[in-house]
Amino acid sequence: MNKILVVGGGAAGMMAAICAARRGAAVTLLEPNERLGKKLNITGKGRCNLTNDSGRDELIAHVPRNGRFLFSAFSRWDGRDTMAFFEALGVPLKVERGRRVYPVSDRSFDVSAALERELRRLQVTLLRERAVALILREGVVRGVKTERASHDADAVIVATGGVSYPATGSTGDGYRFAKQVGHTIVPPRGSLVPLTSDDADCPAMQGLSLRNVALTVRDGKNKVVFAEQGELLFTHFGVSGPLVLSASAHMRDFERGHYRLSIDLKPALDEKKLDERLLRDFAERSNQNYDNLLGGLVPHSMIPVIVRRTGIPADTKANSITKAQRHALLETLKHFTLDVTGTREVKEAIVTSGGVKVGEVAPATMASRLVRGLYFAGEVLDVDAYTGGYNLQIAWATGKAAGEAAAEQEMEP
Repeated sequence: MNKILVVGGGAAGMMAAICAARRGAAVTLLEPNERLGKKLNITGKGRCNLTNDSGRDELIAHVPRNGRFLFSAFSRWDGRDTMAFFEALGVPLKVERGRRVYPVSDRSFDVSAALERELRRLQVTLLRERAVALILREGVVRGVKTERASHDADAVIVATGGVSYPATGSTGDGYRFAKQVGHTIVPPRGSLVPLTSDDADCPAMQGLSLRNVALTVRDGKNKVVFAEQGELLFTHFGVSGPLVLSASAHMRDFERGHYRLSIDLKPALDEKKLDERLLRDFAERSNQNYDNLLGGLVPHSMIPVIVRRTGIPADTKANSITKAQRHALLETLKHFTLDVTGTREVKEAIVTSGGVKVGEVAPATMASRLVRGLYFAGEVLDVDAYTGGYNLQIAWATGKAAGEAAAEQEMEP
């Protein structure tokens, strides 16, 4: 019976521990947090978008960073396998827009609780200790040193996450362990992260949330790199919200140029229909001032910004607005632009991009190519995906691959 140590009690770590134990290994899970799945419990605003109802190829298409590395893992464990796994654990699921999968209860704690029940059923030992270093003997990983003791093992699975949301325990420990045995760490940065802008209109509208707007992102060559409809939020530093976080995963090269956001505030109306509405509003309220007219078109805190951008004086009467001025308003409503200067710090990101270089990891087993007895799973690897359940699917699939391979590796004397 192989003795396995899993470092990290998040999504990937719990899956690795379960899969190793199901293959007959004696498994110990190291997690210093007071409860398992701390980051898992806050995903999807507490609802837990735990996977996407997709097969291998579609999953890979949504992993812009080293997606092909996951070919083997996704071939053996895709979104449908994850769904079957959790439903077998007693978590009824539902599929929503974009094939996002959630528990029917809309409670992420139901997901983590199901995993904990399975860990207990499989008699996985849980140690509330923080790992500080790998134990190596004759070039083979033979266990882990914690702040309290040393723990021997036949194999160690590192599933410590990245460096996003450090309050959940993702503090980059796994990078240190990987470096200890010679692995290359691709510098981590934020993915699914708020965006920064120098535009003074952002702090002027701080706290304003826009629902059902369409966002288009163009790079420095005016190429569209993202286009989707949803919700965004103006902040003192720029923009955030679900739509912006999704867009950020497509904005990976600020060093080569800037990105420009174009927000369509009225996506349900094409330009012809919007112009007809403006003409109707102006005719019905012909004696009202321009800024009062805008109250029926945009949120109150946005009115001064629209006035400034269109260049139409606020006290201009509706019946005095020219065709050119009306066109300027239409253009602003359909193409509200912001130049983006970068992203917020990685600690504010939902997901870390970067980590253990995947060329140094065997894709079928998640085993280190540099030392025997070491495996990786989840966000500690240099793979990350778009929103929609894809990042958690990476955690489940790599956790399964690592757990099973570690349990089945041939033990050395």
